[in-house]
Amino acid sequence: MTKVEKRGCDHVFFIGFLGAGKSTLARNLGGMFNRRFVDTDRMVERKMRMSVTKIFETFGEKEFRALETQALESLSRDKSLLVSCGGGVIETPANIEIMHRLGYCVYLDGDIDDSLRQIRRSDTRPDFRSAEHATALLEHRRPLYRQAADFTVDIRGRSFTDVSYSVAELLLECGLL
Repeated sequence: MTKVEKRGCDHVFFIGFLGAGKSTLARNLGGMFNRRFVDTDRMVERKMRMSVTKIFETFGEKEFRALETQALESLSRDKSLLVSCGGGVIETPANIEIMHRLGYCVYLDGDIDDSLRQIRRSDTRPDFRSAEHATALLEHRRPLYRQAADFTVDIRGRSFTDVSYSVAELLLECGLL
């Protein structure tokens, strides 16, 4: 693979469905390469001083998405971050534009079984109402993830460690780490 021309701030954004391991991956790679990692959901929670679920319940999804966009925009002040994004970040076209302006998107592509296996507490996931709803939501979002992705990594049936090493190798090859 050839080295890619860096855009904007050279952040690496991890996108994918809930339970895909975006936060774990960002944390693992941050430790491996001594790079700072952030989680957009945690950024919004800190700003609002409430959980994502509570924000959805209190203000609705539209307001959460606006807060998510603000969180992404705030990353323009930093360099070389590993960013775990909420599963619905791609629902807002402006978010995709921001991520591409500030860096590159890595889509962690898995099946619903991969996500369900990782979801320990569905009450903390506003997108998760039932397995059937989650399946329909994944099918709705999959084309959006693919469209936004600069790179796609198949995570089906793989361990977090294996995925971390694969993504690290990919990003090193491309000159992004």
